[in-house]
Amino acid sequence: MKRQVLASEQSEKLFEQICDYLLERIRRGEWKPHEKLPSVRALAAQFQVHRLTVFKAYQLLKQNGNVYVKDKSGYFVQPGNKWSMGADHDPIVSAYVQESHLSEIHQVQAAYQFSKALLDPNLLPNLYFSEYVKKVFDLYPKVLGTYSTTQGDEELREALCRYFTEEYRFYLSPEELLISSGSQEAIDLIARVLVKPRDAVLIERPTYSPAIDVFRREGAAIVPVEIGRDGYDLGEVERLMKTHKPRLFYLNPTFHNPTGYTVPAEQRKRLAEIAQEYQCLLIEDDPYRDIYFGEKPPLPIFSYDTSGTVIYIRSFSKYVGPGLGIATVACRPSIMKLLIRAKSLADSGTPLLNQKIFLHYFFSSRMQQHLEKLRIALSVRKEIMEEGLSDTDWQWSSPQGGFNLWVRLPESVRMDFLLAKSIEQSITFVPGSICDPQRELDSWMRVSYSFLNEQQLRDGIKRLVGVYRELPQSCDA
Repeated sequence: MKRQVLASEQSEKLFEQICDYLLERIRRGEWKPHEKLPSVRALAAQFQVHRLTVFKAYQLLKQNGNVYVKDKSGYFVQPGNKWSMGADHDPIVSAYVQESHLSEIHQVQAAYQFSKALLDPNLLPNLYFSEYVKKVFDLYPKVLGTYSTTQGDEELREALCRYFTEEYRFYLSPEELLISSGSQEAIDLIARVLVKPRDAVLIERPTYSPAIDVFRREGAAIVPVEIGRDGYDLGEVERLMKTHKPRLFYLNPTFHNPTGYTVPAEQRKRLAEIAQEYQCLLIEDDPYRDIYFGEKPPLPIFSYDTSGTVIYIRSFSKYVGPGLGIATVACRPSIMKLLIRAKSLADSGTPLLNQKIFLHYFFSSRMQQHLEKLRIALSVRKEIMEEGLSDTDWQWSSPQGGFNLWVRLPESVRMDFLLAKSIEQSITFVPGSICDPQRELDSWMRVSYSFLNEQQLRDGIKRLVGVYRELPQSCDA
């Protein structure tokens, strides 16, 4: 066996390098599920380290669910772990592609898609949207022949700076904004730039499912933070930061996805202070801010940031124009430089045409008037869904904004069985377990009221409740 020398002579670093080596080979598919891994003795010889160093590496992999042990046989690749895709996938593709659990549900064709936290296309102002498309071509006749800069169109970034200053007291320069193709790209860029294997990352429990998948792909050690109707237990947040020294905390404090909860203003200010004290970056994802049904939500956490520890992601895709795919990232120059470099490797910038259309469309008085109508329409749809569930024994907290209800069913219900039966009736929803970093919360589900029209909501909820009531006793006990 070829001998290799590791970069560090400190044993506490050596075992981490061995972990990286093993994880990378598993991720690339060189070792398949249930395949035996090299022995402790062999790896110790290969890397010229003590056997205890290799043993410590294997113990960490076992703890994280990457490998398992057979008594007196050694270590084996754990099937279904975050690095392994399974034998039914193309071995070349599966070594490099991380699955998205939410995407799998979205691919199911159904008449009643309660799984989609997207806007009903009929609620968009399609009749006058085309006017802004024409206006853009009149103002920028060569727009289709031009790339955007990687950071984003300067005219749009300047307009967003004025908007953020007037609305939220951000006081940004255009150099502190990056335009991305939706919030998911922004999360992916941040993860690739800031997270390395075994970095502790705090994530709300529950949370936006693709964020879990993205951070796990980077090898992060996920540390869950409970979110409730009144926000977080800040004492627990501080304890976790002190204990785990996390690289970052990904959070969605305004009309939270999936729960709909909103973290109160006093907690937001304190979170910024705690993050500064423990040097933990806060990744504030804010896709639903304009979708409120009563009072406006509290200012973003970014408004209270005085030290550059908050990265703010503001998506407009879900309710302005999903087809445009526009979001922006606000952060300080030292981090922005890294994000721009990462985005330049992924593309040549978010499409310039989309940015120019959004610029003239979003900041128009007609669009702002439409937002008022949109809030009313979504509030009505939320009430229709709640009315349809009112005679069940399900539990939920009525959100004051956003697109979703977070619903708890009796613990005796098998959610996987309910989903399978629902799909047979052309209904989809999001099981709570995929929104949970610990893959539990089996009694919960997310149902979205934003994608279907009012009659579809009534029919679909009635049908979903009917499926639930027809579950065999054996699956309900």
